[in-house]
Amino acid sequence: MKTLIIIRHAKSSWEDMTLSDFDRPLNNRGKRDAPAMGELMKKLKVIPQLMISSPAKRAKATAFEIAEKLGINEKDIVLNENLYHAATSEILRIASMVDDNIEKIVIVGHNPGLTYLANTKTGAYIDNIPTSGIVGIKFDIDSWKEVEDAQGVLAFFEYPKKSL
Repeated sequence: MKTLIIIRHAKSSWEDMTLSDFDRPLNNRGKRDAPAMGELMKKLKVIPQLMISSPAKRAKATAFEIAEKLGINEKDIVLNENLYHAATSEILRIASMVDDNIEKIVIVGHNPGLTYLANTKTGAYIDNIPTSGIVGIKFDIDSWKEVEDAQGVLAFFEYPKKSL
């Protein structure tokens, strides 16, 4: 059994319109929600063995805030440039390369790829994973290499307006 936890980055700031999309930081709500969702994950005992994040400033900051609450050192977070606005197929390809000794991973990224992944891999209908939203998908597989072709089960869907 493998568990893939996908997290949409926290709310970003549009205050400085000169910044590129990649360089947008978290806004105040994002700075509040990301650690709160990390606390929720800790309470729910959803502790990954590996975190992989888009290197976009808002995604990386979200991953770091959540990792801190989970007792994970930010140096242990893998930044993967292919996650920046990745399609579902790319997110799954990245997951398929994870070592099979790891049972639970977190991928921090962006919509629409994350929402589409949640829906296609679980058969659920999630209209939109909101910022700081967390979706857990359980796969009855022994190897991450099987994740691209496997169907999963929605284990949980948490987001700030629902959970905080």
